[in-house]
Amino acid sequence: MSAGTGPGWWRRTRLTPTILLMLTAILGVALATHHRSDPGRAGQRPVTPAPALAGATLTGERFDLAAARGHVVLVNVFASWCGPCRDELPLLVETARRWSPQGLRVVGLNLRDGPEAVRALLQEAHADDLTVLPDPDGTRAVEWGVRGVPETFVVGRDGRIVAHQPGVVTAQWLQEQLAHLLETA
Repeated sequence: MSAGTGPGWWRRTRLTPTILLMLTAILGVALATHHRSDPGRAGQRPVTPAPALAGATLTGERFDLAAARGHVVLVNVFASWCGPCRDELPLLVETARRWSPQGLRVVGLNLRDGPEAVRALLQEAHADDLTVLPDPDGTRAVEWGVRGVPETFVVGRDGRIVAHQPGVVTAQWLQEQLAHLLETA
């Protein structure tokens, strides 16, 4: 048995701080590259149960996310005073119309707004049929972990959040997040 391979050889081997630093850096780069190479993870949270979301809509009807099980639900947190929210609203309306036959429900959670301002925005965007739950004090948004507007969540047919987009959604993001969930209907 040679001197370097016998029992206790690892005790005789010295890992210098430079070697340890290099190994740590290589591992860090490898992990970061792996995370960046998975575009499906960007803007996604781990799959978790969606918080409760129920109450009277802007039109006085009742909405309950728990009753929407079996549907894919896109929850968009928005405000009429938010420019980016206004900009993405037509895309959300188009998405609702395109995918609703496959089981998509689009629900707006209106943050810290007055009903008149929201109604005016919906009318302007030809989105009068959009389901909107008022959140005048922001309590519901906090329960969902919202940090700003707009934010969008995709809730799968089983009631769990499967995707999250802080900021404005794009047609590409919506396609990537919804197509596979709705084509399995």
